[in-house]
Amino acid sequence: MISSQRALETQPACCCICGTRDAEPVGVGEDFEYRTSPDSFLAVRCTRCGVVYLDPRPSMNELETIYPDDYHAFAFDEARFGIVYKARSRLEARRLLKALSGLPSDARILDVGCGDGFHLDLLRQSGPNGWRLEGVELDHRAATIARQRGISVHQGRIEDADLGQSRFDAVMLIQTIEHLADPMRALKAIQRLLVPGGLLLIVTDNTGSLDFAIAKRRHWGGYHWPRHWYLFNASSLKELATRSGFETVDISTMTSPVNWTYSVRNALDDWGAPRRLVDFFSLESPVALAAFTVFDAFNTLARRGALLRAVFARAQSTEEPLES
Repeated sequence: MISSQRALETQPACCCICGTRDAEPVGVGEDFEYRTSPDSFLAVRCTRCGVVYLDPRPSMNELETIYPDDYHAFAFDEARFGIVYKARSRLEARRLLKALSGLPSDARILDVGCGDGFHLDLLRQSGPNGWRLEGVELDHRAATIARQRGISVHQGRIEDADLGQSRFDAVMLIQTIEHLADPMRALKAIQRLLVPGGLLLIVTDNTGSLDFAIAKRRHWGGYHWPRHWYLFNASSLKELATRSGFETVDISTMTSPVNWTYSVRNALDDWGAPRRLVDFFSLESPVALAAFTVFDAFNTLARRGALLRAVFARAQSTEEPLES
């Protein structure tokens, strides 16, 4: 059912790298997951940079509409997600500790778009006791939950946050950059926050994946219509980071069942399948998630996993990046 019959207020968008609107249509879809509006949305690909983006996209005034109270990132907990929460917690903790293994024992780490504090909580439980952890979160509902977990959270946009300069050893953007209105401006703000040589960890949906190639016209789970505004492959993400003042340390792909699961769910929902069958393919379904985890593991071996995992470093030079 449609939770809102009101059409969203939208605004035109452009490529976040080159700033042009030289783009070709890629896919059209709806908010299959939450039905926050009756609108259809268009995803286009920049013919110069390869970035896939929503055009037009919802205006900033619509954020509380397109992110409803039951949005999963606002409260990803064991009570709701059960065994899926336990399995993801163990896996994510290992991945984070591996990516951040070279940091000093007293490192200061910032999670941008920290949501309910899930990843920072994992680091607090599994990382060195001396790590100093902070988050930035725009949504007041998610920030409140993170603070209830004991996480130090700065509410607002990273571009506007008054956090000083050269203060953090590492910054994380985990499933966040695709939600940002201006990824390049955000990365330049992060570049100033990092110490020279400091690390930026980005995890985001991969438009170079097999699931995107199969389902990109309408049902690809990585669109999360209309919440994902910019989507990247390895080449376009590297170009964005380079122009924002970063050096590439590593870019690889990661196994993830989520986009595969939601691609199937979106198709079933779109085709009017029984609700029980549609709901079987969700973040609360360990069977579907486990099956697609195994399947995507083979894609990851071929460097076509569902997620990009990129580590960039601020150049040792202390010069500030040029403003966009």
